[in-house]
Amino acid sequence: MRELFDEVAGHSPLDPEEAVRRATRTPQRKRFYKEAGIAPADGGFAVTLDGKPIRTPSRRQVVAPASAIAEAIAEEWNAQGETIDPLTMPLTRFANSVAEVTDRVDAVAEDVAKYLGSDLLFYRAGHPEALVAREAAHWDPVLSWAANELGAHFILSEGIVHVAQPEQAIKAARGVFPADPWSVAALHVVTTLTGSALLALALFRGAMDSDDVWAAAHVDDDWNVEKWGVDEEVAARRAARFIDFRAAVTILDALKA
Repeated sequence: MRELFDEVAGHSPLDPEEAVRRATRTPQRKRFYKEAGIAPADGGFAVTLDGKPIRTPSRRQVVAPASAIAEAIAEEWNAQGETIDPLTMPLTRFANSVAEVTDRVDAVAEDVAKYLGSDLLFYRAGHPEALVAREAAHWDPVLSWAANELGAHFILSEGIVHVAQPEQAIKAARGVFPADPWSVAALHVVTTLTGSALLALALFRGAMDSDDVWAAAHVDDDWNVEKWGVDEEVAARRAARFIDFRAAVTILDALKA
């Protein structure tokens, strides 16, 4: 079991793009089990293959905090054909990562917090006016929410010149981070995919839905597509990232249920 899980799910990093790259390099293995299921376990629900719980490469058992999450992971395993394709198993990779960082939750949270010093939403286009207006329409409500609901008042900048953010603002936003490993991991995934800890926090706190978060994260990209057309390579990378984004959203939704 360890060898298969090591190769299929990998010792997956929380960076979803790196997880996809590793999965792409992994040779596909033949399906060796008949059925995936779930079973009660200490702290939640285990995912099983023919009754045996899946484990990470370091032999940690994967235990989901909610039955809905465990069932969704089991569905990924049941959906596999004659060979196992890691690219179709984002929740499995996510769960493997969480199990490996359970004792390093603070470090993962601090990695998210770093984005509060250089968040996507702080750096605005100076022109054209239509793009400036579009960024404001998508991003200003998030900054207003952070200021009004979290007490986090951030500074905006035109262009890409770094601007130091107030420590008080960073501390205020950092103070509402979740503490449980699964929520922190989901927050990390959304943050790294969008380039914005504030968008991730707004999603986690229910201030924005997932469609609005994804759209806000790609304002500039969508503008470029409208002006210059679709770059197929960029579109493919975006589609791959969206798979991991949806997995993180699935986790957050299940934890809120």
